[in-house]
Amino acid sequence: MSLNDSIQAQTSGGGADKVIRPGGTIGVLGGGQLGRMLALSGRAMGYRFVTLDPTPDAPCGQVANRQIVAAYHDVEAAKALAEQSDVITYEFENVDADVTSLLMEQSYVPQGSQLLYTTQHRLREKRAIEAAGVKVAPYAEITSAAQLRTEAERFGTPCVLKTATGGYDGKGQWVIRSLDEVEAAYEELSRAKTELVLEQFIHFDKELSVIAARSPRGEIKAFPAAENIHINNILHLSIVPARTADSIQREAERLAMAIAESMNVIGLIAVEMFLTADGELYVNELAPRPHNSGHYTMDACQTSQFEQHVRAICNLPLGSTELMTPVVMGNILGQHVEPLLDWIVQPESEQVDGVTAKVHLYGKHESKHNRKMGHVNVLAKSVEAAMQWIDASNIWEAKEKQ
Repeated sequence: MSLNDSIQAQTSGGGADKVIRPGGTIGVLGGGQLGRMLALSGRAMGYRFVTLDPTPDAPCGQVANRQIVAAYHDVEAAKALAEQSDVITYEFENVDADVTSLLMEQSYVPQGSQLLYTTQHRLREKRAIEAAGVKVAPYAEITSAAQLRTEAERFGTPCVLKTATGGYDGKGQWVIRSLDEVEAAYEELSRAKTELVLEQFIHFDKELSVIAARSPRGEIKAFPAAENIHINNILHLSIVPARTADSIQREAERLAMAIAESMNVIGLIAVEMFLTADGELYVNELAPRPHNSGHYTMDACQTSQFEQHVRAICNLPLGSTELMTPVVMGNILGQHVEPLLDWIVQPESEQVDGVTAKVHLYGKHESKHNRKMGHVNVLAKSVEAAMQWIDASNIWEAKEKQ
């Protein structure tokens, strides 16, 4: 029997019994850095990759076996992806619904379309989180400026108006700090021609996130909770272990697994949370894919989030999520690339006692201000030592001057 015949035999059937063994081909809808790191991890396990992305030589395309260069809504390109793949996943959630349906008809998409349908829309997402028995910030659907004023008065200011679809890294939202801003906020965000949602502002002590994985066979595991620091609505640092009580970390991980179970997640789901001063946890957002705040797992955990995602969608046993060393992940944006490259060629770059900095760059051709270009995982004997190293380095100096 040839390898291809063997793979076909191994992948027959569906649901909890369907297994995609190494040697199979994983199709990735999207060719960005998440797809790149997914492919690098999966290729080490023996899988082949084909990606669909409109940008030639995209980050994932550079390391995949093949890139289909086409728009995400290109039906013929989607058919080509389906024909070449034993299983299909996606690296971002804003996937065209028609393309998703076509792929599900012509290939194997274990993540399905329901999870995308839910997480693409903030109102549906919040209702699904509540259905899992997990708290979100009080919210209201907004259909007019007059209603926005009424709800803003009820929630008090500040409160946050968001578009129900689209938006990331702070886009598609307006923090209303006084009632004088109501009309301007409504006029600006209603241009998106989508539903709007108003959220009560949660005065949080820390931002946490947990990456959970679930396989078709129902196995669920969560990675250790990360403490996240944002600057200008862009993730700056992820700190693990999070600087909070062990009981809080365990509860955050439990909530993430409860959401994964309730929503029948296959693959990864990132659960972002607010932690208040009195120890309450509120879920802010979900992402049904590998996540920026999980990049620390690449060097600090026995299994990376990318290997875990491959294991989950292929229905292999999930790997250990044990943390092997304290770690702080720092995002490298466009303004940090030159300082990073200056640092990395210096002889003393690896001579800090007890600290190791692992650099991951994404192969993007153009470096732009605030564009995510890579990340650094700083491994140390303690979180405090890693933070001291970051503070002493000049890599993020440009960000600090903003």
